[in-house]
Amino acid sequence: MKNKTVIVTGASTGIGKEITRFFADKGSNVIMNSSKTDNLKLAYSQLGSPSNVIYYVGDISLAETGKQLVQLAKEKFGSVDVLINNAGVFSPKPFLEVGEKDLEVYWNVNLKGTYFTSQAAIPEMIKQNDGTIINIGTVLVDHAIDGFPASAPLTSKGAIHALTRQLAAEFGKNNIRVNTIAPGIIRSPLQGKIGIEDADSLAGLHLLNRIGEAHEIAEAAYFLASSSFVTGETINVAGGHTVGHTI
Repeated sequence: MKNKTVIVTGASTGIGKEITRFFADKGSNVIMNSSKTDNLKLAYSQLGSPSNVIYYVGDISLAETGKQLVQLAKEKFGSVDVLINNAGVFSPKPFLEVGEKDLEVYWNVNLKGTYFTSQAAIPEMIKQNDGTIINIGTVLVDHAIDGFPASAPLTSKGAIHALTRQLAAEFGKNNIRVNTIAPGIIRSPLQGKIGIEDADSLAGLHLLNRIGEAHEIAEAAYFLASSSFVTGETINVAGGHTVGHTI
């Protein structure tokens, strides 16, 4: 992956920030994106303002943002080798309380962001006859929890899982690999945002009896980015969450 160009959306905090760090440390050129200017500048600074990393502020739910990210990748680094669609929003809310605006938020950021940014990147990957797209889903698509009602975000994440398989089928002939990483509970600022004060209290949801760390998602992303023979897969990085629980 040295000198390969990687676009990471939702890169200002948590998993996206750690993915940026991991790839940059391996010598990849990284374009990090977020819709929040201050958070993105701070993250870039905390990473040490590396010369092989640049940032672009933009709302990923807008198709124009994906186009700008791809154009920037071409101008600055000469290629679009990997797209990691990490940007997303997620929060529990009982099904009977979900309104139209709730659905619009999740579908705009989670699905449209992934859809349109992929749509911007794939033409460049076709020209190269090579490329990798990594989408971020969730194990909850296949393993719902009664105590965590999240039908609104899960429908958008489930659509991302389906989109992964279709794009893998449609562009396999162009040597474009498309996969999903489905994380379990990962230590990140997201936990606090959705009201979970002690993320470690959820350790029992995983057979390994601990929650995951952001660098473990980054490691999985690096594997998928560098693999030439894995496509159309959903890789659970969840400590056994979908297999069973520790009680």
